[in-house]
Amino acid sequence: MFELGLLCPEQSVEALSDALDALDALSVSVEDADAQTDAEHALFGEPGMPPPAEGWQCSRILALFATEEAAREASRLLEVQDFFEGCQLLGIHPVEDQDWVRLTQSQFEPVEITPEFWIVPTWHEPPAAAKQVIRLDPGLAFGTGTHPTTRMCLRWIAAHPPRGQRVLDYGCGSGILAIGAARFGAGRIDAVDIDPAAVQSTKDNATANAVELHAGLPDAAQGRYELVLANILATPLKVLAPLLCGHVEKGGHLVLAGILERQAGELTAAYAPYAELAVGDTQDGWVLMTARL
Repeated sequence: MFELGLLCPEQSVEALSDALDALDALSVSVEDADAQTDAEHALFGEPGMPPPAEGWQCSRILALFATEEAAREASRLLEVQDFFEGCQLLGIHPVEDQDWVRLTQSQFEPVEITPEFWIVPTWHEPPAAAKQVIRLDPGLAFGTGTHPTTRMCLRWIAAHPPRGQRVLDYGCGSGILAIGAARFGAGRIDAVDIDPAAVQSTKDNATANAVELHAGLPDAAQGRYELVLANILATPLKVLAPLLCGHVEKGGHLVLAGILERQAGELTAAYAPYAELAVGDTQDGWVLMTARL
């Protein structure tokens, strides 16, 4: 394979990317040309902060082609286009052939939630000490257990097994929390998300882990539950306060994540009319907040 490198201003990124796709590039990636310099500019904002910019002022586009000739032909065609004004060809370089699947897999190891509870990619054998295992492959969308918020939720489930309980995973993503609840003996489990693709992902992961749950859009959440889990972000969690608390059975637990440490006070205030939230766990600048209704 051969890599074609381009330097371009923000306004040209979309046109160049579309053109490269049309020219049969195997892949197209865009990165900050000023990365790791004083001019580096982050695009990803946080809840409650001003919205991030849509692109970098100067971007590096890297496109992979099957042959050197295909890469050179693409560069020749691009250089004569009007939208190439202000852009620059960085060069064409061979890319060493690798077993990309094996390389990707080698970067991911089983994730320890507790000494006896692990998330294990399908290409790994579970650790000898693992008594509870969730099979989930990193690289798939919607969450795979490596983020601190997910790990804190799973630790809470392991410490408070919902045996026989009715459980709601609101904003289920991959369904990892719902599957975790099933591993620890939950009864009826409803997993809901606004994204139909996440709902399908949850169904697929449940099948792969041989657990029974009910996945659907948010209106599939019906009635009250002894455990309500929501690992989303602080802003939607604040908006959802009355809805989520309304789904918690009297004496039941509410477990919230996706909250930065500095946002804990905001969440406490937002939920004050319905529940008394407390910080139950912290990891890497994130907090887990819980309440008993």
